[in-house]
Amino acid sequence: MKSYNITTLDDFIIRRQKDYPEAKGEFSRLLHHIGTAAKMVGSKIRKAGLADILGRAGNINVQGEDQQKLDVYADEVFTSALLSSGECCGVASEENQNIITFTHEFAVNGNYIVCMDPLDGSSNIDVNVSVGTIFSIYRRISGRGAEVSDDDFLQKGTEQVAAGYIIYGSSTMMVYTTGNGVNGFTLDPSLGEFCLSHPDLKLPQKGKLYSVNEGNYIKFPEGVKKYIKYCQERDESTNRPYTSRYIGSLVSDFHRNLLKGGIYMYPSSEIYPDGKLRLVYECNPMAFIAENAGGMASEGTKRILDIKPGSLHQKTPYFVGSTEMVSLIEEFIKNNP
Repeated sequence: MKSYNITTLDDFIIRRQKDYPEAKGEFSRLLHHIGTAAKMVGSKIRKAGLADILGRAGNINVQGEDQQKLDVYADEVFTSALLSSGECCGVASEENQNIITFTHEFAVNGNYIVCMDPLDGSSNIDVNVSVGTIFSIYRRISGRGAEVSDDDFLQKGTEQVAAGYIIYGSSTMMVYTTGNGVNGFTLDPSLGEFCLSHPDLKLPQKGKLYSVNEGNYIKFPEGVKKYIKYCQERDESTNRPYTSRYIGSLVSDFHRNLLKGGIYMYPSSEIYPDGKLRLVYECNPMAFIAENAGGMASEGTKRILDIKPGSLHQKTPYFVGSTEMVSLIEEFIKNNP
């Protein structure tokens, strides 16, 4: 009889926990609850169009964007799951102006805080395009039992203990890292479990894909314009031209480039002089994943993970992906100020 070696997310977390004798299971429980919330959100997304979950919620979030009903749902589900874990003492979310502090007796002593974008690319839901969730985990710097403050959330990206994303597409998949490799888990609907499907993911050093909203080309800095032209030029010695692929969902674009090799770009522009993506809960977690997969992330002149956030919703230009491609665009930006 043929045997099947299936490793579930929970199995994988427990096995990794054994590599750290000092581990007490707190972090494992936190990841388990994130996985549970992802299943709930994924289930709701699969019903989009059948249930009253599509369209606008009628509110404007802190970014000045129309909240979708699924934005609100995902934010509530993940926040509730993190509270229920008992290991998280506070959350920073794209959907909220201020941090959410957990003062419940079983959560106030939690050792971790979580930064998240509950539903990245939610405007794509109505047209049945892949969306995702991004999360980032830090150890609190405030004392256990005390109420967390903004300082707990404004740590450099280098201080992350874990980061990951869930992509809701043709299948639901979770990709995460704890700083020791990147692994991907695909949800098996028949089991109701995330199963290890992409062990030890490595981002190719060089790719043939570039992801950027070229509709804003005329408003980009000169160095970025010249790099895009470089990508489009024919040169057989460097396998150019490259292929342009842009979905408009950071998770979806990043996931494709992680598997195939490429670069994702959201530069500054005349419309967004500081860029549009948020450092704390979008750029830092994806940068942490990229670096642990052998890739690179930059704001154009310096490493993303070295930036000390000044505010929860701080924005930054962003270039992430294959190391050779990110290094090259840094050169274009440096030489074309």
